[in-house]
Amino acid sequence: MARLYEYQGKQILKAAKVMVPYGEVATTPDEASAIAEKIGKPVAIKAQIWAGGRGKAGGIKFAENPAEAKEVARTLLGAEIKSLKVEKVLVEEKLDIEKEYYVGIIVDPSKDARCPVVMFSTEGGMDIEAVPSEKIATKKIDVIRGFKLFDGINLAVELKVQNKLLPGIAQAIMGLFQTFKNYNCRIAEINPLVLTKDGRLIAGDCRIAIDDASVFRHPEFGIEVARESPTPPTELDKIAWWIEEGDLRGTCYIAQMVKEIKEPGYVGYHGLGGGGAILGVDALTKEGLKIANYADTSGNPPAAKVYRAAKVIFSQPGIEAYFLGGFMYANQEQWHHAHGIVKALREELPKRPGFPCVLLLCGNKEAESLEILREGTQGLPGRIEIYGGDKVYETRFLARRVKELILEYRKERGIEV
Repeated sequence: MARLYEYQGKQILKAAKVMVPYGEVATTPDEASAIAEKIGKPVAIKAQIWAGGRGKAGGIKFAENPAEAKEVARTLLGAEIKSLKVEKVLVEEKLDIEKEYYVGIIVDPSKDARCPVVMFSTEGGMDIEAVPSEKIATKKIDVIRGFKLFDGINLAVELKVQNKLLPGIAQAIMGLFQTFKNYNCRIAEINPLVLTKDGRLIAGDCRIAIDDASVFRHPEFGIEVARESPTPPTELDKIAWWIEEGDLRGTCYIAQMVKEIKEPGYVGYHGLGGGGAILGVDALTKEGLKIANYADTSGNPPAAKVYRAAKVIFSQPGIEAYFLGGFMYANQEQWHHAHGIVKALREELPKRPGFPCVLLLCGNKEAESLEILREGTQGLPGRIEIYGGDKVYETRFLARRVKELILEYRKERGIEV
């Protein structure tokens, strides 16, 4: 998912008739001071980063006047909060809070739902997972019927909200749903939805993430990599997204785990199947190895996409092995993977004689796929081991083979092991 910054989320919520605090974005302390002066009252200064819990991490501070706002902005801009560099701050009016609510919409993929689900709670300002179920009202949305204003009223009535607040809360829920729908969101939250002491209902904070495949529809957000990440995208991340953006057949997910490899023991990791691929990561870690990247090509991608993923993995200077971790019996035809991997290895291994490659591939067309791997890699100057479904559960064995081949590779090159 591609997550928006808070200020971007509030801009589109405002367009959907959800009340938001008055404020603007600043990139310098002087701009923060000028915005605070324009607001003319105490302000909140909020680091714009893709991370939850930034308040506890020191990313939200308050100022009573423009001079204080300037100093606070000076401390935040350029700082690192939760490993993210703060390049912008949102300066907005400080809210006089009477009560906090929560509104959220997610896509529920379970078989008895498979639809958007609207959630409303009288307990805002905390993770919805921590709220008792009796304080949460939910409604599954029929995408043909949509969501109506009275649906929002009914959710609030279910939790015994005061009658005078029902129109404002219903409008906030309705506005969030319109935002969710119009911007192809995977998740949209207002948390907290603040009831101020003067009776206003205002989106105090928000989290909005849009679907990867719809990013091209929204160039106004300037999204470089359409995935939510705890760190800014690296050059490798951008290249990996370029592969996905240009060909949506199957999945090509690649995340760089370290920007620069400065020590031995890093493996280029190419997984299949999402959760199943984590088994390989865990096994490598238990053998004292580290992954330079996490990759996943699944959902029946073409050979060209698999090839590009492998080439990106090999492009990382300092990796000591390549591990194809197909820890799943895939229902996709695996010979596409086999063809893509063979092409990449035939281009890369002549540049690095003896390089370790452990390949696990199983599922549909397994026998044919393994034969493609064996024939296609025959005669290549690498330490290549190929395994099928009989080893799919033997994660530790495969990780040990990676480690043993790395030690042989180091010894061959005269590196102390």
